[in-house]
Amino acid sequence: MHLDQQYFVYILASGLGGTLYVGVTNNLLKRVFEHRDGRGSEFTAKYGVHRLVYYEVHEEIEQAIQREKRIKRWKRAWKVSLIEKRNPDWDDLYSKLS
Repeated sequence: MHLDQQYFVYILASGLGGTLYVGVTNNLLKRVFEHRDGRGSEFTAKYGVHRLVYYEVHEEIEQAIQREKRIKRWKRAWKVSLIEKRNPDWDDLYSKLS
């Protein structure tokens, strides 16, 4: 593993209080672009889930995958709370990545 490699757990939303999608990637900018372009997943394309509302950085892929799986099992209210602690207005964080 490269010492500077980072992995991201991210949450996309269709809008404020909308449908959520949790994912993991090693290239957040590219992956969110793929979702926006309709190539990220069938789910995000079908439900218009393109707004990056939360992400966190991990140094190990195993950590990131475990965290993604854990968050996916959470109740929706817990996911909403996680988002709103850092991003209370559910702003789209994508533009801040580039």
